[in-house]
Amino acid sequence: MTPPDPLTLPLYHSAPRSWQTRWASFENPSAGKGTAATTNRGAKGSAWCCIHPGESKTLLDVEGSGLITRIWATLFDLTFEGKPASMLRALRIDMFWDGATTPAVSAPIGDFFGASLARALPFANQFFSSPEGRSFNCFVPMPFRRSARITVTNEGPHCLKHFFYDVNLLMGVEHPAEALYFHTHWRRESPNVLGEPFTLLPRVSGRGRFLGTHFGVNLDPIYDGSWWGEGEFKAWLDGDERHPTLCGTGEEDYIGTGYCQGLFSHPTQGCTLADGGARQFGMYRFHTVDPVYFHTDFRAVLDTIGGCQAAWVHQKRTAGVPLDPISLSWDGQNPLGPGKSWLWRLKEDGEPDLGDPALAERWCNFYRCDDWSGAAYFYLDAPENGLPALRPVEERIMNLKLGPASLTSANA
Repeated sequence: MTPPDPLTLPLYHSAPRSWQTRWASFENPSAGKGTAATTNRGAKGSAWCCIHPGESKTLLDVEGSGLITRIWATLFDLTFEGKPASMLRALRIDMFWDGATTPAVSAPIGDFFGASLARALPFANQFFSSPEGRSFNCFVPMPFRRSARITVTNEGPHCLKHFFYDVNLLMGVEHPAEALYFHTHWRRESPNVLGEPFTLLPRVSGRGRFLGTHFGVNLDPIYDGSWWGEGEFKAWLDGDERHPTLCGTGEEDYIGTGYCQGLFSHPTQGCTLADGGARQFGMYRFHTVDPVYFHTDFRAVLDTIGGCQAAWVHQKRTAGVPLDPISLSWDGQNPLGPGKSWLWRLKEDGEPDLGDPALAERWCNFYRCDDWSGAAYFYLDAPENGLPALRPVEERIMNLKLGPASLTSANA
């Protein structure tokens, strides 16, 4: 008999006796029964803890089968007394399932919780939220069969004096064979290679499901005045080689809007950061109602393509700006001949003189280079994923542009 699913059990049903509700926090780090609130005679003696440079704190360490249902955290003094917002990139969160030696989840804490580009802003989606831009919530179900361990490590130079958290879970939940392990992989390319996509998730092997992503981009000011979001989401799965099986139409299209984007926060798609002045954008997309399954392997990328009028593209390229034109929109009579598409595919049809005044106002898409980063979330049939380790903190925080809307003590 298949065990019941605690996430679909009706609210008014009792649970199997083996299911035990537990919360791990600094008030009860073992998540044990009857072991909470033991300091200061029970009067809020251990609500928070400091994390010194180079120090790791264990947030959860339990044995047995179970299911994590929620993780909450806040960093009160993120900028208090001069602490930089880069702390969101310097703090690393790792999660280990079933005694694995390498983490299934390894990411900067801000990016993991959806604070793209180290800027924490209010948002809410199906799996993550920051209700007022000063806390982090995660509601992704995370099953484990033998053990679960979560750690946070301060890899920055500053002491974090106030870290609050709790991990909510059910112990004693038995999982069927088809239950998968939760994973997260974070990457940054600063900048991406011209003409190459930003690899959101390198190839993983096994059976699983791509859950979605939070991703962001710092735009290079050298492209000022042009649009950046023409790149397509692409995914190779189950033996795909040269060409992918899945392909979208543009970054703003992938997150469910179109023709540029502003702030919005919907359950499975949204834009949490749209700061044209700082040239920063943060977005998310989750594949729940449109599941993305794979059975042998999977990898996903985001093309790095922008667009502007042909005269602008010609001027910038002549000035030495790194860009590579790929297509030219057309209307009226197509010079390539009757029946030709209104899209001039420059990589197939050849490139005209983009300095021709007759082409000046035509829309031209082109490869460009910017600072891309993203956290990819997925489930896999193994507790380890074989992906590269999280990059050193120096690479995570280098050239980090910090806007005024980051999580600050003034808001806490």
